[in-house]
Amino acid sequence: MASPRRARVETREDKAQMSTAGGSDLALQQQLLDTFVEFADTLVEDFDVVDFLSRLTKRVVELDLAAEAGILLANSSGGLRLMAASHERSQLLELLQVEVREGPCQDTFDTGAQVVVADLEAEQERWPTFGARALELGFRSVVAVPLRLRGDVLGGLNLFSTQAGDMDHVQRSVVQAIADVVTISLIQYRELEHSQSVAAQLQHALSSRVTIEQAKGVLAEQLKVSPDEAFVLLRDYARSTNRKIAAAATGVVEGTISAQDTVRQEGKQ
Repeated sequence: MASPRRARVETREDKAQMSTAGGSDLALQQQLLDTFVEFADTLVEDFDVVDFLSRLTKRVVELDLAAEAGILLANSSGGLRLMAASHERSQLLELLQVEVREGPCQDTFDTGAQVVVADLEAEQERWPTFGARALELGFRSVVAVPLRLRGDVLGGLNLFSTQAGDMDHVQRSVVQAIADVVTISLIQYRELEHSQSVAAQLQHALSSRVTIEQAKGVLAEQLKVSPDEAFVLLRDYARSTNRKIAAAATGVVEGTISAQDTVRQEGKQ
């Protein structure tokens, strides 16, 4: 006769692990709630789309959904252009995708479907140029999520990881929710601009990004800081002086705002 199975006694270590896991879940939920509340507050009349998308890529990294992130949007001619990137490495990869028209964001833009590559090394032939450069920069996997408005694809959100592997279903749901927030924000931007087509509505923002990159270069050169640090200075200066980032960037490029102005303004905050 088989002996009865003993019930497993729950130890204090088990309870501690469950408490830790539960606490982590609650912390993630709170972070997500804070993120969506923050971004909902940005959808106002003076909505700055460049600042919004830049902060969103940073928040994706803070939520531990990726090592780095970027956003490409379609311009009026139907091509993709860089809109935001969390770091310089991801910016380089996004610009490469734009240049060679190859990579996960190009594919997600063309198909309107998510693109997931859990091991870039194993799928190098898929994107020979992009894949080689991504591996060289230290990335091992990538996820691209389309930004869709009904049947139109506005662009893509790209998540770069330094480890091989796929996301779990919870992470996928979170990423999709963030992509939806991006899409809603772009629709809001369209409504505020009162334009006639999605491509035309976003063209001004795309052009602004070029000016911002020029301003980052000016600040980085004059202040001897990294491009990421230059962007933070530019963004904080714009916020503290109630300007849009594009307006502040234009001032830096045209010389009406000096590099030292951005440093002095930071010290006042």
